[in-house]
Amino acid sequence: ILGPSGCGKSTLLRIVAGLDHPTAGEVLLDGRAIHGPGADRGMVFQSYTLFPWLTVRENVCFGLVERGMPRAQQLEIADAFLNKVGLRGFEHHYPKQLSGGMQQRTAIARALANGPRMLLMDEPFGALDHQTRELMQELLLGIWEAEKKTVLFVTHDIDEAVFMGGRVVVMSARPGRIKLDRTVELPHPRHYSVKTTPAFAELKAELTEQVRVEVRAAQEAAVPG
Repeated sequence: ILGPSGCGKSTLLRIVAGLDHPTAGEVLLDGRAIHGPGADRGMVFQSYTLFPWLTVRENVCFGLVERGMPRAQQLEIADAFLNKVGLRGFEHHYPKQLSGGMQQRTAIARALANGPRMLLMDEPFGALDHQTRELMQELLLGIWEAEKKTVLFVTHDIDEAVFMGGRVVVMSARPGRIKLDRTVELPHPRHYSVKTTPAFAELKAELTEQVRVEVRAAQEAAVPG
């Protein structure tokens, strides 16, 4: 999901998560209305929302503990997902001992460990440096290609949207509406070198223009008088 600041991208995500309630309409997941948070949706925020007093493994186990899962099964699941996100050997570290990218990998492992039907990601790589961000994009894309879970991903980065997305939705300036819904036809498995292809450049150019129009509209609406 792309769009200018303040158009409602994060609000939409929070409504799907059940953290906020719509003033009208409803959100359905597999035909069932969403009325609040649930284990069928895993949320990953831009900020590193780990519990600082828990180790990496205990952070990933948190939702499994809440569900009353046997301890041996908790550890088996947690370690499997820590291995998938490249954190084997860091199970007993605390969040303050990790880099930003490693903390976000822990947050992704925690969300996946609960076996959600979908992942909701609100600019999860926005606070990372450029190189780490690109590595995290490849990591998440690889996990998606293996797990095939639905991911609803909010970003301001058009390259990120094209590289990772199966569809890219552009929202209009406030009040946010769906302005464009574009399928991304780039093949899978998707290698970072796809970013240099004409197909990538063409879609990026189209989306850049669509977003620029809405950013300009948002700026003009903010000018008094």
